[in-house]
Amino acid sequence: MNKRFVVVDLETTGHSPKQGDKMIQFAAVIVEDGKIVERFSSFLNPGMDIPPFITQLTNIQNDMVKDAPLFEEISPKIIELLDDAYFVAHNVAFDLTFLQEELYQCGEETLYNSTVDTVELARILLPTVDGYKLSQLAEYLHIEHENPHQADSDAEVTARILLLLIEKLKKLPLTTLKQLYALSLHFKSEIGELIQQVIDDKSYAEDGSYEFIHGIALNKYQPHSANEKQHSHTYEIFETEKQKLFHQALPLFEERKGQWEMMNFVQECFAGNEHALIEAGTGIGKTYAYLVPAVFYASVHHHPVIISTNTVTLQQQIIEKDVPILEKIVPFPVTAAVLKGREHYISIRKFIQLLKERNNNYDAILTKAKLLIWLTETETGDSDEINLPSGGKLFWEQLNESNPSPSDFKHPWKLYSFYERAQNRAQNAHIVVTNHRLLLMDVMSNHELLPEYEQIIIDEAHHLEDIAGEELGERLDYFAVHALLNRIGTIQDKGLLKKVHHTFVKYSIELNTELLQNLFVQLHSECDDLFRLIHSFVQKRIGNQQGEIGRSSYRYKVEKEHGHYWTAIQEAASRIRFLIHDLFTWNDGARHSLEELYDKVTKNEQSSLHEFQTAVKGFEHISQQIEKLLFKQQSHHVTWFEIEPKGAANATYIYSQPTSIADTLADEFFAKKQSVILTSATLTVNGTFDYLIQELGLYDFQPAQLILPSEFDYEKQARVYIPQDMPAVNEVSLYEYSAMMAESILDVAKVTNGRMLVLFTSYDMLKATYGYLKELNDLEEFVLLGQGVTTRNRNRLLKDFSQFEHSILLGTNSLWEGIDLPGDLLSCLVIVRLPFSSPNQPLLTAKFEQMKKEGKSPFMNYSLPQAVIRFKQGFGRLIRSKSDRGAIFIFDNRITRTAYGYHFLHSLPKVQVVQKTFSNILLDYKEWWNEKT
Repeated sequence: MNKRFVVVDLETTGHSPKQGDKMIQFAAVIVEDGKIVERFSSFLNPGMDIPPFITQLTNIQNDMVKDAPLFEEISPKIIELLDDAYFVAHNVAFDLTFLQEELYQCGEETLYNSTVDTVELARILLPTVDGYKLSQLAEYLHIEHENPHQADSDAEVTARILLLLIEKLKKLPLTTLKQLYALSLHFKSEIGELIQQVIDDKSYAEDGSYEFIHGIALNKYQPHSANEKQHSHTYEIFETEKQKLFHQALPLFEERKGQWEMMNFVQECFAGNEHALIEAGTGIGKTYAYLVPAVFYASVHHHPVIISTNTVTLQQQIIEKDVPILEKIVPFPVTAAVLKGREHYISIRKFIQLLKERNNNYDAILTKAKLLIWLTETETGDSDEINLPSGGKLFWEQLNESNPSPSDFKHPWKLYSFYERAQNRAQNAHIVVTNHRLLLMDVMSNHELLPEYEQIIIDEAHHLEDIAGEELGERLDYFAVHALLNRIGTIQDKGLLKKVHHTFVKYSIELNTELLQNLFVQLHSECDDLFRLIHSFVQKRIGNQQGEIGRSSYRYKVEKEHGHYWTAIQEAASRIRFLIHDLFTWNDGARHSLEELYDKVTKNEQSSLHEFQTAVKGFEHISQQIEKLLFKQQSHHVTWFEIEPKGAANATYIYSQPTSIADTLADEFFAKKQSVILTSATLTVNGTFDYLIQELGLYDFQPAQLILPSEFDYEKQARVYIPQDMPAVNEVSLYEYSAMMAESILDVAKVTNGRMLVLFTSYDMLKATYGYLKELNDLEEFVLLGQGVTTRNRNRLLKDFSQFEHSILLGTNSLWEGIDLPGDLLSCLVIVRLPFSSPNQPLLTAKFEQMKKEGKSPFMNYSLPQAVIRFKQGFGRLIRSKSDRGAIFIFDNRITRTAYGYHFLHSLPKVQVVQKTFSNILLDYKEWWNEKT
């Protein structure tokens, strides 16, 4: 490739040159003939002080730029460098716009270079990367990044990324390049020009690692051979050699007594067909402790063992990291498979069809481009592998393997079904890794989704109750209905109805699609009205009070609601059901014509007809849900509405869940399986499993029980601080308490320079505290991140928190668990309030009513145990390895001033607890922290 690329990076005092922001550093790296041939960089005097936030980000100080040239002094050199070259940058729009403005202010002419954005190019060519920040790409591509956020280092890294991406582009099969070029008209930078030159230069034959179907290239499928599960080694023989085998497989292996104990315990439970509960503290190594006996059992007994997790992260860890090591430990080949629901897997047939459809939406175009590359690499077709843009997730709904058509089960599509491949791998595997949701769907669908099994290990088992409640309940929301109606569309707009109408016209089928369109238009209007009415109804009942991240909820009972608003809701719901009835009347009348038509049309037309019929059937389910949720009295269930008061007027959700899932799990799951092992780091309260046994329905099964404390040395690694002079939350106003929290948090942060996670149970308190912190942090000493304030995206929050050294992260519900911030990423944890769930939550209110009827204490039997488990999860965020060290501040004085506070402290591992006034605690903390540093 004989193009000349100038890779540019700028550091600036801010984002807007029109508002006075200036450059403080310019750097360019020149690439020709696939090599870096020249470099240029210079600090620049901005004629103003560099803001503290920028200094913290870039490490560029005022004294580094005070004697540097002004921009106009180097502008001729910049223009010379850019002559007849591609302008390349990481987020090219920012760098080019800022540079253009600075040049304009110097009286220079506008730049007209073709651009290449390495963010856009990487998003296309590296579809599975977690993120596309420069630091993330450098780490992924193993490029050393010496001084992040300094222009010379950033430009160098960007240039090296560009070279690697161009090399990847050259290696793509020709058919993929042609498909990419067809999409490139809609890219934001001139990537199409690069693709065209690669196509022109391409001279070699394809290397045989691809297979081709209808103009797209796929990674060549290598069927997994079914390994013979029999072997001569029993677990008992392995048990005598396990230390040697572990050391051989893991050179840095640290022997853990708890791991051996858990391994033998799981083996005994499998052998004795027992259910079991195991609390394995952090650092035990529980994954290997259950995988080893599981794979031995599966191999000897010719049945797979199911491993169910709550998070994709743990599933990936098991398959990508743990199983390869497991193969080195056990003396026979191990087969493992991941199995998820159909909606996780791409349909090649649907993708080929959608690829041909014209679409100007950027996210849809970008998703198509990413998928083209991904299909040349993926073995699984699982969407969890790919980093889709936000709009691409909606696009994915149209091309996954859910709702397969009859042709999907025929040649050749059945050969290219990633779901079928996953099922085949699972049938022949020792270990099948799945998720709690699919597991429970399998239980409720008479075990049709997973391979036949008798033994299962449920990791992250503290989530099972919540997910079981969701799967045994109902949920209907405006966005799901709206998406279905949009998918159908109209005769004029893009959508299934337009395709079906054209097919009818083409084959002279006399079916009244105008009538059908009118039905869908009315359905759209009536559904919009229904959810708006519910939104208004909830606001009338509860006002504008907000729950978690801006949500408000109202519990209703069909048999007790009355009044004008409720009548209007039921009338709107009835109109929807009548329209759906009319829709099915039309469909019944058209069935004979559709069946005749199906044999005449092309395969693509068959597919559209099938998808249309599937979408229509979706309304049958919606009608049933409306009847159940808004007209029928549901015993042993709680029903509630949830709205976003500050969101759209139809941002409404309707829920129904059983008040208890214990009997259903007991009858449909535990009674039908030989051995269910439930494990987590947090299952006990006060040293017993009583709470979990009661809630999950294990009381009649007498499960075996094992508690293994963490092997971390918390007495040395951690310290708990409880200020004695903090007021009770109910003694002062929300804003007074939040202001005091903000001051205290800032005082603590100054000791460790940030790296602090602050956990709230109230979104209102989080927002108020964030506001006060922002005022107190006027010098921008710390980067403040607030869940639901700066962003609602949990992953984005964690990435930003990891990136900025002096950062404070304020989080609510989802940050209490499931995040891993080892080492110096997290130095201090603040628990603002003990994590009791709001008793006003509809599901909890109903549970409490039922418990009172049974003569139980809702607080002692449910609220307290649930809060203690969550508290233990929060505590577990701090120490993630034997080298970690950090402090926990608990600002809720109920932990020491109430009788039940004992339960929280008693749940902690052996750790030093310091109770003093806040000022004295701060002195103790500084002294202890300085010992560390």
